Amino acid sequence: MRGLRNKLLMVTQACLLVLFLVWNDALAQTPLEERTQLEQELQALEKEIQSIEGDITKTKQQKQTLQNQVKVLQSKIQKTNLEIEKSTKILKDLTSQIADTEGSIIKTNEDIQKKRRQMAETLRRIWEEDQKGTPEIILTGATLSDFFSNIAALQALTAKNQELLEDLTSLTQYLENQKGALATEKTEEENFRRIQILQKQESQNLQGQAQGLLETTKGKESEYQKLLQDKKKRAQEIRSRIFELIGVPEAPTFGEALAIANAVSLQTGVRPAFLLAVITQESNLGKNVGQCFLKDIQTGSGTRVISAAFVKNVMKPSRDVKPFLEIVQELGRDPLNTPVSCPVPSVGGYGGAMGPAQFIPSTWKAYRSRLSAILGRPANPWDIKDAFMAAGLYLSDFGAAKQTYNAEWKSALIYFSGSSKTRYRFYGDSVMRIAANYEEDIKALNGSLSSTQSTLKIVVNGISRLVSDR
Repeated sequence: MRGLRNKLLMVTQACLLVLFLVWNDALAQTPLEERTQLEQELQALEKEIQSIEGDITKTKQQKQTLQNQVKVLQSKIQKTNLEIEKSTKILKDLTSQIADTEGSIIKTNEDIQKKRRQMAETLRRIWEEDQKGTPEIILTGATLSDFFSNIAALQALTAKNQELLEDLTSLTQYLENQKGALATEKTEEENFRRIQILQKQESQNLQGQAQGLLETTKGKESEYQKLLQDKKKRAQEIRSRIFELIGVPEAPTFGEALAIANAVSLQTGVRPAFLLAVITQESNLGKNVGQCFLKDIQTGSGTRVISAAFVKNVMKPSRDVKPFLEIVQELGRDPLNTPVSCPVPSVGGYGGAMGPAQFIPSTWKAYRSRLSAILGRPANPWDIKDAFMAAGLYLSDFGAAKQTYNAEWKSALIYFSGSSKTRYRFYGDSVMRIAANYEEDIKALNGSLSSTQSTLKIVVNGISRLVSDR
C-alpha cells in the first residue's frame, strides 16, 4: 500500500512539473514581445523625465529662494535617477542583442563548416568519376544506359558542387554582416556604460550640491539670500576653484583654464564655456575608468597606474599602438610609462585615450600637423594648452563654431561617439548643462571685473581731483 502511494506521489509530482514547464513556456515572451515591452517602458520613462524637466523650468522661473533651489536640485536628482534606469534598460536590451548575435555567429560558422565538408566530399566524388576514362566506364557498365547514368551522375555532382559553393559564399557574406552588427552592438554597449558612469556621477554631484547648500545656509533663507548677494566672494571662489583634469600632474584653477579657453576660442570660434564643458565631461570619464600604462605593443595589454594590476585591451593594436608610439617618440616620452585611459570595465572595448581632451592616438595623429602649425612645435596631448586647442579644432570642424545650441549639442555627441545618434543624447544634454553653468560663472567673473574696474576708476578720478584742487 505504501509503495503504491509513493508511486502515485511521484506521478503527481511529475505531472505538476510538466504542467509548470508548459505553463512557463506559454508565458515566456517572444523576442518581438520583449522589444515591444521595452519600447513601452522607455517611452513611459521619457514622459516622466520630460514632466520633471517641465517642473524644473517652472521652479527656476519663480523667485530665487532656498526652498526653490533645493526643490530644483531634488528634481534634478530624480530626473538623473530616471535616466540611469532608462540606460539600464537599454543596456539590458543591448546585452540580449549581443548574446543573440554571438549565438547566430556560432550557428553560421557551424553551417559554413558543414557546407565545406559537403563540398570536399562532392569534389572527391567528382575527382574519382573524372579519373575514369570512357573505355573503363563502357566496359564496367552492364548496359549503355549505365554509361549515360554515370555521365548524368557526374553532371549532378558538378551542379551540386556549384550549389554548395553559392551557399558557402552566401553564408560567408552573412557571417561578415553578423560580425559587423556585433561590433556595432558592442560599441553601443560601451558608449552606454560610459554614459551611465556620467549619470551616476551627476546624481552624486547633485546630492552633494543639495547637502552643501543646506550646510552652508544652515537651512535659513536669510543666509541663502546673503550668499546670493556676495558676488565678490563668489567670483573669487569661482576664479580659484580647481578645474580638475585627467592626465596632468597639476590641475589649473578655473580662472587659468578659462584664460586658455579664451585663447583657443580666438583661434577656433568655439565658445569658451562649451569647450570647458566638453573637457570637463571627458575628464570625468577618464577619472572614472582610471589610468593605465601600455606594456605590450603587440597585444595592446597593460597595467593600471596605481595598482599595477594587469589590464587587457589598454590600446587597440591595429588602430592606435603605432600612432601612439610615433607621438611619444616625437615628444621624447617613454611609451610604456605614459598614462592613457583604461578600457571601460566589463565591456570588452579599448582604452588608450590621452590627456585632458581624451583623444585616442589615431585621432590625435589626424590633427597633429594642424596643431604643430598653430603651436610652432610638436603638439603634446598631455599639455593642457595643446589638449584644449585640439579639442577646439575638433569641435569647430563639426560645427561648434556656429555657437548655436543645436550645433554645439551635435558636435558634443560626435566628440563622444563619432556620430550624432540621439540615443546618446544624455552626453550632449549634460555637456550643455555644464556649459550653461560655466557661462554663469564667466558672467560672474566678468561682472566682478567690471565692478573692480569701476571702483578703480572712481578712486583714480577722486585722486585726480584732490591733486588738481591742491
